[in-house]
Amino acid sequence: MPAPEEPVWKRWLDRLLMLNVLLVFAGAGFFGVAVVAQTQGQPRPMDWFQQLWQPLFTPAISLLIMAALISGILSWWQRKGPMADRDSES
Repeated sequence: MPAPEEPVWKRWLDRLLMLNVLLVFAGAGFFGVAVVAQTQGQPRPMDWFQQLWQPLFTPAISLLIMAALISGILSWWQRKGPMADRDSES
């Protein structure tokens, strides 16, 4: 039996979340480079990172955490559902 076709909105949401993870990883790498540059006496990369922190990286990290929590709660709910049905049948 073939797997059911997933909705178009879910594919786009998955792509958006993957881009978000990529942005968070790129931000972490940029932060690492900025810290190394700061220790070498070049403050400009850290200044750029600090300017991008509030408008770009904070929402991206928040979206990543929220998506992980919702995914975990939905997985827990789906696993718990059939177990509750089995308990009520006995």
